Amino acid sequence: MRVSGQCHCGAISFTATVDPARVIACHCDDCQVFSGGPFRAVVPAPVEAVSLSGSPTIYVKVAASGTPRAQAFCAQCGTQLYATEPDTPKVLNLRLGCIAERAQLPPQKHIWGASAMPWVGSLNAVPVMAQGPSSAALPGLPSSSASPASPAASP
Repeated sequence: MRVSGQCHCGAISFTATVDPARVIACHCDDCQVFSGGPFRAVVPAPVEAVSLSGSPTIYVKVAASGTPRAQAFCAQCGTQLYATEPDTPKVLNLRLGCIAERAQLPPQKHIWGASAMPWVGSLNAVPVMAQGPSSAALPGLPSSSASPASPAASP
């Protein structure tokens, strides 16, 4: 699948060819901290399948496995773009958040589940508002007046 993406400010953009069957959601502590969320979703792409415009800033961290990982992000807006091997990149793990076609790339596997937030699996029971907190609930999803513990809010 051909994808395109960019950082929030547009200083860095890319196109890539990815395999949608390889999308993962990582729940490790590092991904939670780096993403500012309960997990981070990524799709790997061979370096030769990625065309990058702009120059990301690189931060090298050591994973729980002991493996160093280069984290690429935009120095202007902070958008995380990918992670890779620091010395000789072979695969770029593209961050789904900056890919335009992210809605078409659902995770096919969860990793580091032992670190997952215990409430992630119950999110289907939580009301989904169309926009901001006071907007209408989306049809077919739990209503904003239903308690997540009530039968009406169960998935």
